[in-house]
Amino acid sequence: MASNGSVTSSFDNISLPANRPAQHGTWTPELDASMRAREASSVQTKPSNYVPPEYFPNGKRSLAGIGLRAFLLGNAAVFGFFFAAQLAYHSSHLWRPFLFLGTLSVFHFLEFYTTAAYNTPDAKISSFLLTNGAQYRVAHSLALLETIVTSYLLPGWQSKVHSPLAILAGICMVLVGQVVRSTAMAQAGTNFNHQVQSKKNEGHELVTRGLYAYFRHPSYFGFFWWGIGTQLMIGNAVCTLGYAGVLWYFFMKRITHEEKHLVQFFGKDYETYRANTRVWIPFI
Repeated sequence: MASNGSVTSSFDNISLPANRPAQHGTWTPELDASMRAREASSVQTKPSNYVPPEYFPNGKRSLAGIGLRAFLLGNAAVFGFFFAAQLAYHSSHLWRPFLFLGTLSVFHFLEFYTTAAYNTPDAKISSFLLTNGAQYRVAHSLALLETIVTSYLLPGWQSKVHSPLAILAGICMVLVGQVVRSTAMAQAGTNFNHQVQSKKNEGHELVTRGLYAYFRHPSYFGFFWWGIGTQLMIGNAVCTLGYAGVLWYFFMKRITHEEKHLVQFFGKDYETYRANTRVWIPFI
């Protein structure tokens, strides 16, 4: 009860800002605006140096994770190429698995680097393609096993079926495949994605310039011949045939699936483009 007999309440003037002055004066629009501006200035906002959680360890764009993987791949590449050269110089057939290791390391590093440089919004730890499915890991494990076994136990047989000309042909296929794939990723820019897209993203356009004027799927062409070239380069007779069959089946299914969506996205423009270009993978 106030001294004048009126009832007081804790809810008096509840609409005024929390930091209202102790002495109540005449209300004016200017005073109200001033009070509310003062109140808003006290509200906490994200600091200017705020970093999203996905960039911290265990995040999908973890800078620590990206740096560590790039460091390990760089060391693996140097280690592989160095020992491949040393063993080849001393006429040891065991240069093959080390060359395979170095080649794989360069490929996975370039997958991330090209994505980060030309498709920055999509650059994540997964862009290294180090976790590219169980079948991918099994294929490379079998290839490494075959080249170690044949190089160590059957060097004479390996020399007969794996001539210097075959090694050179394999190296050329690897180089051409890698250059074409990385160039295709760069020219596609933000239109490139490691996963087939079932919905058209904002800004997604049909790329028909550069390599895409001649290849309908140049990144697939590059990986197909790169994969077969690695096996020919290191003298894997079984895995050369296996890679050719598996990669052909994989890209046949993937291209068929992807082109259905591309027709939905771009309609007659894609049908015209498809009629004037080729995949450049045999029988696809």
